[in-house]
Amino acid sequence: MTDQPPPVEATDKPADETEGPVTEKITVQPDEGFVRWLIQMGGSIALSTYRTNRMAFIGWDGKQVTLVMREFDKPMGIAIQGQRMAIACRHNILMLTNSSLLAKDFTPETPGRYDGVYLPRASFYTGPLNTHDMGFCDDGLWFVNTQFACLASLSVEYSFIPRWQPSYITQLAPEDRCHLNGMAIRNGKAAFVSAFAATNEQSKWREDKHHSGIIMDVASKEIIQRGLCMPHSPRWHDNRLWFLDSGKGDFCVMDPKNPGKHDVVANLPGWTRGLYFIGDYALVGHGRIREKYRKENGPPVLHKYPKLKCGVSVVNWKTGQVHGCFEFTSGPPEIYDVVFLPHCKKPSVSNLLRPETNQALTTPEFAYWFKAQEEDGPPANGKEPEAVAKGYGKPQPKGGRGGMMNPDIKPAV
Repeated sequence: MTDQPPPVEATDKPADETEGPVTEKITVQPDEGFVRWLIQMGGSIALSTYRTNRMAFIGWDGKQVTLVMREFDKPMGIAIQGQRMAIACRHNILMLTNSSLLAKDFTPETPGRYDGVYLPRASFYTGPLNTHDMGFCDDGLWFVNTQFACLASLSVEYSFIPRWQPSYITQLAPEDRCHLNGMAIRNGKAAFVSAFAATNEQSKWREDKHHSGIIMDVASKEIIQRGLCMPHSPRWHDNRLWFLDSGKGDFCVMDPKNPGKHDVVANLPGWTRGLYFIGDYALVGHGRIREKYRKENGPPVLHKYPKLKCGVSVVNWKTGQVHGCFEFTSGPPEIYDVVFLPHCKKPSVSNLLRPETNQALTTPEFAYWFKAQEEDGPPANGKEPEAVAKGYGKPQPKGGRGGMMNPDIKPAV
């Protein structure tokens, strides 16, 4: 490839799909290095842009980069485990599962447009916890409860179950005392966290946030890094701890056995937030600086570059070389989290607003798109309107488990 790939507009179809009110046209520019990398990896990317209330899914359809922007209420942390995905939203944590069987007819007018579709399966109503990072541990999903300055897990009875808190936090109260935000999982357990400051008063961390950031060991509750500029996204990889010194635009690595020391792997042109490892590469999210921070003289990264970029960069974590970038040239100003989806090249997602969420019927062996034919007025002759169903996968025999299968509906195999 010798020419720069053309910019992609999120209002263009069939490559791209958006919904909900958009105050600014969303356009993106994937450079040729990013396109080559995406084709080579054979997967796709999901990222959260909570300031525009959207999840973005970036794929490749064999001809061009595709972009799906779907509306969610303040999406932030993303966790994946196999075909499952969890998204932290304003008042809830939403669980979704990918259905490759139903994906090809997610848009009936363009069959085969997608090879994966993430469907909502459950929602845990947590209340306004300002949930940041999340991760699947051996005993379920853990998440960073920023409002209460603790790590927590889900419950079907309560808003959350407190599981861990920093040693300097004396009381769990909805006061955002230290802006706890990031969590690294090691061997199935929460191992490290990031925070803006080791403070124990409501919003006290705001006073010196450019120099007070910390990384803490969960097991020992010892602070192993100090003096960071609003750090995020600690991740355990290759027996080392990686994190983003966000206000400096730095992608960093350290050995927890040598506290206080770290190396800068790469510097990116933006506020770094969101980190995911795949093979020899790391996906690093970065964004522009909010106007209110500019008025405060801003963090160091603001003065390093004439223009900051919002997007995702592909970095070789072994060498620090940046191989490509997917940039939002207009639209979302910031990224919060990013993950790689190895199971599909052309992903989409359904949210709670779309009718497809209530029409998708899935089981471990088969799946249906099931749509009732709507009629005005009461049912004719006392009968409900007939339904239209289209099925995929292995059909259940007549008289199968519990008689749940309607023998008059024939799955298309």
